[in-house]
Amino acid sequence: MTGALAADSISFAYPARGFRNRQPVETLRNISLSLAPGTSTALVGSSGSGKSTLVRILLAMAKPSAGSVTLDGQTIRPGAVRTLRWYRRAVQYIPQNPAGSLDPRMTISQLLMEPLRQLRVEGNHRALIGQALERVEVPAALTERRPGELSGGQNQRVAIARALVVSPSYVLADEPVSGLDLPLRDTVLSLLDGLVREEGLGMLLVTHDLATAARICGTTAVLAEGSIVEQGPTGQVLDNPASLAAVELVQASAGMQLHRNVPAAAL
Repeated sequence: MTGALAADSISFAYPARGFRNRQPVETLRNISLSLAPGTSTALVGSSGSGKSTLVRILLAMAKPSAGSVTLDGQTIRPGAVRTLRWYRRAVQYIPQNPAGSLDPRMTISQLLMEPLRQLRVEGNHRALIGQALERVEVPAALTERRPGELSGGQNQRVAIARALVVSPSYVLADEPVSGLDLPLRDTVLSLLDGLVREEGLGMLLVTHDLATAARICGTTAVLAEGSIVEQGPTGQVLDNPASLAAVELVQASAGMQLHRNVPAAAL
């Protein structure tokens, strides 16, 4: 079994531009976070808190200014495609907007075949595609359709299947239900929860919504202005937030939940 995926004392600063004496723009400061197989951790924070930058570093798409990312004790750095194939197979990404990540010209079968070929995954590719789609409950009859012919919920499941088809140990899910209505949100979250609990997948769920975190994540880390200001059991963060950022997120989530429960005719 693959060991922990960890960020150790990660900092990141964009280089100064335009003026000779301008200081670099620091977006992450001393971030430490550890993920384990069979567990789900929520990374919550408002827009601009640094969530996307941290995910890029965890995906080996950006190099930290300080600190390191390790998988099973092995340090991970951005590099040539051939040197990172094993890591791309182990750590996959589920995007926020499947419409922007799924090539509209390709069929569902082609979309899932692409990572298998690029990452040189061994085995019967058609069988692997069928298994991945079955896991997310996408009917086999849809495999020759294109994203434009599917619903938003179906495309989100296809995006999840595309991540799962290479049999990763970890998935980084970036706001995977933000564009879905309530029934589809529950369906997708239940699917992700099942993958963690039943198949031992490790997951980092990136969200600004603590209610979503509470639904499936045992641990929550609160990111504010580039620093983790609170980290612990999700129930504790929800019920007794110790930081101002967590308090504000709890209040925002409560307001969002109230809005969802109001009948449309009353809005």
